Amino acid sequence: MTQVVLGENEGIESALRRFKRQVSKAGIFADIKRLRQFETPIEKRKRKAIAKRKHRFK
Repeated sequence: MTQVVLGENEGIESALRRFKRQVSKAGIFADIKRLRQFETPIEKRKRKAIAKRKHRFK
């Protein structure tokens, strides 16, 4: 669980920026996208292209 504690004189914008950075480092968005039921055609093409690149370099 990602959480951000606000400092005494900290603005909400900087706290939101810190939260987004922590979420992206933790890989939460990637997990959510991977576990979605429906995948758009663009997402499917991107996923297959990335898999193709990874497979080619092994």
